[in-house]
Amino acid sequence: MRTSVVRKPVVAIGLAVVAVVAAAGLYWFQPWKLWVDRTVREELPPAAAPVSPDAPETGADGAPSAPAGPKVLASGSFISHEHATKGAVRIVELADGSRTLRLEGLDTSNGPDLRVWLTDAPVKEGVAGWRVFDDGAYVSLGKLKGNKGDQNYALPADVDLGRYSSVAIWCDRFDVSFGAAELSKAAA
Repeated sequence: MRTSVVRKPVVAIGLAVVAVVAAAGLYWFQPWKLWVDRTVREELPPAAAPVSPDAPETGADGAPSAPAGPKVLASGSFISHEHATKGAVRIVELADGSRTLRLEGLDTSNGPDLRVWLTDAPVKEGVAGWRVFDDGAYVSLGKLKGNKGDQNYALPADVDLGRYSSVAIWCDRFDVSFGAAELSKAAA
């Protein structure tokens, strides 16, 4: 009889420990995200042309002047790192002078705590490129809105694009790149 009395608390404690470890593991790894995709379909944000009180409302020929369209400042294509990733990235200057980082046709895995980073790190193929993006300077543009589709991220006005050469889809939970794109400056 004595062994069954001792065994019950040990079993109960063991089950409690297993439950706590399982709950922590589920929270940490979030395995259900492997089967859940989030698709985002954002258009490039509209921006009004800057209006100056002294600026004429018509062009030299008397016709109404059209606002300047978006201007591509840099672009690149994603390569895969920890997870298969494809799509394109563009940095676009809007008519009002604001800048947006735009992901187009993004297709990557979902994961816990994914971020969009503008970085100064070189994009390297394979495992060598998985963990380099937090070694230098980077600007976090926020959480990844979705692991598929087209999406926009406003660039802070004080970001010097000359300092940054790549974009990474960064898993902040595990400090690893899902995919990255090297930026090429657009021809002037």
